[in-house]
Amino acid sequence: MPPFISYALHLLTASALLVVFFLVYTWCTTIDEVLLIRQGNNAAALSLGGSLIGFSLTIGSSLLHTSSYLEFLIWAAGAMVVQVIAEAVTVRLLHISKDHIESGNTAFGGLMGAISLSIGAINAACIS
Repeated sequence: MPPFISYALHLLTASALLVVFFLVYTWCTTIDEVLLIRQGNNAAALSLGGSLIGFSLTIGSSLLHTSSYLEFLIWAAGAMVVQVIAEAVTVRLLHISKDHIESGNTAFGGLMGAISLSIGAINAACIS
């Protein structure tokens, strides 16, 4: 396959996976991040942004380290599951996270985003 076609296929696939992750993640969480972000809630933006970047790290790593599209899609699905589980565990351990995010506590949103980034970086490294 010509390099440009391969590039475009990888870019479109990774972008579509990011959209799917966004939809799945925002559906699974107990917080309506999109509504809160539309209202100007920086904590929700930091939390969701960290999750998106954390997922993207795994997608990038899987693009580099897999040899087939099926393997790439399997790693992407695994990354989605890991990110959603990490969010669920974090919310469970930090019992008042929903209240902090909804009230706009940017420090807490930053912490949630950093946890998602950390999980994504570890997950990405595990692929290599």
